[in-house]
Amino acid sequence: MIAPLSVTVRDAQESDMAGVQAIYSYYVTRLAATFEEVPPSVEEMIARRAKTLARGLPYLVAETDGEVVGYTYAGPFRPRSAYRYTIEDSIYVAPSVPRRGVGTALLGTLVRRCTDLGYRQMIGIIGDSANQASIGVHRKLGFRQEGVLRGVGLKFGHWVDVVIMHRPLGDADSGLPRKDQPGLPPNL
Repeated sequence: MIAPLSVTVRDAQESDMAGVQAIYSYYVTRLAATFEEVPPSVEEMIARRAKTLARGLPYLVAETDGEVVGYTYAGPFRPRSAYRYTIEDSIYVAPSVPRRGVGTALLGTLVRRCTDLGYRQMIGIIGDSANQASIGVHRKLGFRQEGVLRGVGLKFGHWVDVVIMHRPLGDADSGLPRKDQPGLPPNL
C-alpha cells in the first residue's frame, strides 16, 4: 500500500491556475473523466475560477511542497432557482499522486465548506463508468450512486457513460431551511 501524501487544502489563488490547468489538461487529452476535448488555456481557467468565486462557491487546491497536486470546486447543479440549495462538485488529482489521499482531502474539505454555506445536496457527475478512482472517493465520502447514463458522451471514438452520485449535506433531511436562514444566491 502506498502511504498517504501529506497535503494542505486551501483556497485556490490565481497564481495556482497554471498548475490547475496542467492537471486538467491531462484529463482532457488522455481520459474520459471530462467530456471536454480541447484543453482550456490558463486564462480560461482563471476566468472559470473567478466565475465560481463570484457565485460565492469554493474553489480549492491541494498542495504539497509548494506544488499543486489536485483541485476541486463547487458549481451550480442546474440554473433554475429551485435548485439553489443543490450543487455539483468537480475534482481532479494530479496523475503523479494517485491513491494517496489527495482526492479524499479535497472532496472532504469541499463537502464541509458547502455544508457550512448552507447547501443541502451535492451531486457528482462522473465521466466514464470505468473511473473507479472518482467513484471510490465519492463513495468513501458518503455519496451513493443514483444511476448511470449509458453512452451519452463520445470521446476518443468511444461512447462514454456518466455516473450520477449524490450526497445530502448537513441537515438536508430535516425539512426546509429555517426562516431566519438567508436564502442562498440563485445558481445562475
